[in-house]
Amino acid sequence: MRLSYVLSDLATGIRRNVSMVLSLVLTIAVSLTLVALGLLVRAQVDKIEESLGSRIEVVVQLCNDNSTSPACVGGEVTAAQKAAIANTLDDSQYVESYRLEDQQQAYDKAQRIYVSDNPDERRLYASMRPSDFKESYWVTMNDPQDYEQVSGLAQGLPGVDGVLDLRDILNPLYDALAKIQLGALGAAVLLLLAAVFQVANTIRLAAFARRREIGIMRLVGASSLYIQLPFLLESLLAAVVGIAIAAAGVSVLIVVAEQLQSSILYFEWVDWTEGLVTLGWVSLLGVALALVPTLLMTQKYLRV
Repeated sequence: MRLSYVLSDLATGIRRNVSMVLSLVLTIAVSLTLVALGLLVRAQVDKIEESLGSRIEVVVQLCNDNSTSPACVGGEVTAAQKAAIANTLDDSQYVESYRLEDQQQAYDKAQRIYVSDNPDERRLYASMRPSDFKESYWVTMNDPQDYEQVSGLAQGLPGVDGVLDLRDILNPLYDALAKIQLGALGAAVLLLLAAVFQVANTIRLAAFARRREIGIMRLVGASSLYIQLPFLLESLLAAVVGIAIAAAGVSVLIVVAEQLQSSILYFEWVDWTEGLVTLGWVSLLGVALALVPTLLMTQKYLRV
């Protein structure tokens, strides 16, 4: 196979259909960027759930040496008090499950979440120790409407500093993120369909423009791959450029998330780990989006 001819045919095809190729690049780039946005939003929801718990959890905070609640006049919660709280949760018909987050785990989580560009705040966070944090039971209920019953069971028990309902914090945030994700993925699906049709139209026009050369290649016994390869490379080149633009968009989103991490300290934000995973999926989707329709359309229009 003469690579020089394939590359020459590729350049000719792009030159004849430059506007179509540019349109295809932009369609692929925008659709892949929206897919990436949807994936990053999903990853962000997972981060929030990991940091703060699911919407049907309540947090039973236990006393530490710094607690000022009247229930904590005896100081830090004792092992006997923790056992009594656990037994109360075990016996409750409203509790599905629970887990104990100790002071070290709470400290480690805070070190991941509370990142600030302010030097004074960074010194403050650096001075904190595990003993400054409260142990807590994270309780999952059988029914999220049973919050008051679970709160009533735990509130007032010796060693309990307070009970938090995470639904008040998380529900509006989850709803907003769900709408963003749904909107991004919905628009991405429409644009992906548009990209498929764009690929088909580009191949059709390219095949029509090169019908004479294709006929000659058929007569001299050129293989199917030899005839298809310039079209495949043209679509793949458009996909690679589109993926690069989408990658730039993902990079901007990750940089913005890093800036938000230093100003909104309530939970972890997506970072380059999630960004690279997203780029991997987007790259695979972009390549498939270019090659699969091209293979199908060349079979139809080139009749090879």
